[in-house]
This record gives sequence, structure tokens and C-alpha cells, in this order.
Amino acid sequence: MPTDRNRAARELLAFYREAGVDAAIGESPVDRLSQEEPLQRTPPAGKAAPAHAPQMPTPSPVRPERPGHPAAVTGRPPPPAQAPVAPEAALMAAREAPRSAASLDELRAILERFEGCALRATATQLVFADGNPRARVMFVGEAPGRDEDIEGRPFVGRSGKLLDRMLAAIGLDRTSVYIANIVPWRPPGNRTPTPQESAICLPFTLRQIELADPDVLVCLGNPSTQTLLGTSEGITKTRGRWFPFHTGTREIRLIPTFHPAFLLRSPVNKRFAWRDFLAIKKALAQTGS
Repeated sequence: MPTDRNRAARELLAFYREAGVDAAIGESPVDRLSQEEPLQRTPPAGKAAPAHAPQMPTPSPVRPERPGHPAAVTGRPPPPAQAPVAPEAALMAAREAPRSAASLDELRAILERFEGCALRATATQLVFADGNPRARVMFVGEAPGRDEDIEGRPFVGRSGKLLDRMLAAIGLDRTSVYIANIVPWRPPGNRTPTPQESAICLPFTLRQIELADPDVLVCLGNPSTQTLLGTSEGITKTRGRWFPFHTGTREIRLIPTFHPAFLLRSPVNKRFAWRDFLAIKKALAQTGS
């Protein structure tokens, strides 16, 4: 039926959007495998190539660059890109680098210079945080998506708008909360960060939590919960439960809940998230101002 086809088409487009597909390159699908031209075979030794064989142009030693690029100015190719940092070295550097940050601004500057996470090479920019760094409650998500990568702030897409409505339901907004992610760079295609990527970024997140010093910490989704609690339990078992969390200077309360992106895909679970947000509201009232 047309209605079913329309619904299926909308669901497919939503899936593509969440997967990072954000541009159409044609009006209809093209089977490029069926259009491949046969490879030119190398003639046997001693035989000349056919007269009609196409001649490949000799590549220029320096490719044209955009104005202002070092190669365009000097005529010399740019220096070779640095080799990726070995995982063990990156993890050691990540554990050491955040310690020198005495403020959130300093921590952000250190992250801007940090080259131990390969995601920074594919992301548009660092997505550090949003909201009030002096807020009593801090939300930690998984990683930025396409919209966050463009704007440089966490939770600004569809899931961010849902989060704003959930906050408003308990009397909060972005001036009264602080929002960050475990991984501050967008993974390609909005995929889930690998355990290695999360482990490399975790020391920065822990220092960010310590410097923000909230009374209540909220984990949005399974990756954030498992990373900060060091647990293998799924979000359906951990959500709505309070856990002690040591920031490095004091012990605070942590509660996991469903990620807004999951709630968009599974609205039936919004009632559980609502219970979690009521628990957050009650905890803030108990701790006082």
C-alpha cells in the first residue's frame, strides 16, 4: 500500500541520516561494477603496445593546491603527514596530558593540540562541551554526530532537541546543566567509538568532570555508562540506578539513562527515561543549592 511504502521510505531516510549519509549524488542508483572498463593488459616483452593504446599523462610532481596553501606559495610539495601515534603511546600521552589543566579552558586547549586520537583527522572540529560549567548536574553522552560536528557543540541535532524538551520537563535548560561526550570528535558515519578511541579520550573526560565538579552526573546511553562505570552491563539493567562516582576530589552520584537518539528510535522507552529524569530532579532538590 502507498501508506506503507511512504512510511518505509521515511524510516529508511531516517536510518541513512543517523548513519551519516547526508548528501545525494544522483537521482537513481548506478551499478558501477557493471560499468567497469576492462583493464589494459601489459604487452608481452619484446612487443610494442598497440598504436591505439591510450597514453597515460605524466603526473606533475606537485599537484595544484588551493591559494594560500604552502605548495601553492612555494611551489614545493607540503611536508608529509605525521605517522599515526601507536595506541600504547597515545594512551600514555592521554593519561599524562590532562593532569596539567587547571581549568576547563586549559583542558580544551590541550585537547585541541592532542594528536593521539585518529578521529580528529576525520572530524570537522573538536566538540568540547555546552551549557554552564558551574552547573550542579552534568550530562555525558557518547560522541558528536553530524550536526554537532558542524556546530562544534554537543546535542544540537534531533536528539539534542529531545534532550532540551526532557530538561524543560524538570525545570532545567542549558544554562543550568553542563553537557559533554566521552569522545569529543565525530566518528566517521556516526559509528560507535571503538573501545580504543574511548579509552584514549577517557582521561580527558574524567578531568573534565573533576574540573566541572557537578553534584550529579548523568550518563546518556550505554557507551557512556559502560566507559565511566567500567561495567559490561547493558543500559537496560543500569538505567535508573544510582551509583557512587569519585571525581578525583570527592564522591558524587551517577545515574545512567537512555540516550535521546535511542528514544527517537524507540519512543516506547520514553516513560522509563521520564522516571530517570524525575529521579534527577529529586536528587538535585535533596542536595540543595
